[in-house]
Amino acid sequence: MLRLFALLLFLPFTTHSQTTLTAITYNIRFDNPGDGEDAWPLRREQLAAQLRFYAPDVFGIQEGLHRQVEYLNEQLPAFARVGGARDDGKEAGEYSALYFQKTRFGLLQSGTFWLSETPGLPSKGWDAALPRVCTYAHLYDSLAAKSIWVFNTHFDHVGVTARLRSAELILLKIKELNKENEPAILMGDFNSEPGEPPAAVLAGALKDTRAVSQEPAFGPEGTFNAFKFHEPVKRLIDYIFINGNGMRVKQHAVLSDSRNCHYPSDHLPVLARIEY
Repeated sequence: MLRLFALLLFLPFTTHSQTTLTAITYNIRFDNPGDGEDAWPLRREQLAAQLRFYAPDVFGIQEGLHRQVEYLNEQLPAFARVGGARDDGKEAGEYSALYFQKTRFGLLQSGTFWLSETPGLPSKGWDAALPRVCTYAHLYDSLAAKSIWVFNTHFDHVGVTARLRSAELILLKIKELNKENEPAILMGDFNSEPGEPPAAVLAGALKDTRAVSQEPAFGPEGTFNAFKFHEPVKRLIDYIFINGNGMRVKQHAVLSDSRNCHYPSDHLPVLARIEY
């Protein structure tokens, strides 16, 4: 019996561990002086503190102007940022920037493309009112010892055709870039409610983290609050999608934190905890 026990000690064995990744998408509302009591200088500290508290591993923002992303850089030094602004691919106009934890991830590749017929050039697509972009990062996750793709975008608020074509273009780009079919996350403000064509196209090809969460989704049913603190938040236009390759969603939440009856932004951030 002792001889059998000693033999078992030296037999090879395997363990199957899961790594958890927390992702947040957040339309932070551009720095508009006309927002009065909800203007950026009055809410930026709360917004940065909120991100620090929930401690995402990766997060994407929409609508951030250069001075706003620079502020987040200062307030969140543990994160690296990638992505260019939509007007020139550099610093002009709004960003759909991606942030990731420096100590956990190594950057393998990143880029920004435009949601238009000429995605490699600063441009406005189809019937869109404004130029729109998607920023992506190919990251090596040192905890999971594997690579993952993350995409972050903001669809046009006017162009019906532009929103649908943008969804189709992003799915094409994910397939084009992710040749090894690695785990992938797509997040953003899609200006499209569930069942509308752009959201339906994405949900048909990917998995909505709200729909596949192992625990029931937490928080309001919607994400766009328009700074109306005393009204229900019902309009759902911000999402996190996954391609499902070895990925499982543990939790999904819409975060309705506030201070003195004011939200940190006119959108509520969406959080997903993902195992892979």
